[in-house]
Amino acid sequence: MKRKLEKLDTNGSEHKTKCCKMESIISIDDRGQMVLPKDIRDSADIQAGNKFAVISWEKDGQLYCISLMRVEQLTDSLKNILLPLLRDFEGKSNNKGGQHEG
Repeated sequence: MKRKLEKLDTNGSEHKTKCCKMESIISIDDRGQMVLPKDIRDSADIQAGNKFAVISWEKDGQLYCISLMRVEQLTDSLKNILLPLLRDFEGKSNNKGGQHEG
């Protein structure tokens, strides 16, 4: 089952972009373990020992989606989000410390 997302080009013409697709159906064993099929591991270049963050998406108290993100990508994403925030926070802290009330 494939899901397509329609987008418009800047000239107004429509083209289709893949959004997500169901790759396979897997089962969970008694110990809570699952096996990713080889073709998925190969296409995602997943090797034994790779580390992934498990990200869940919840709505109205119901878990809808569980995703895996490589730890390296998560670290990069957090750096891109947190570093600007920290710089902004440090800038505001420095301004407060440098101001003198008279």
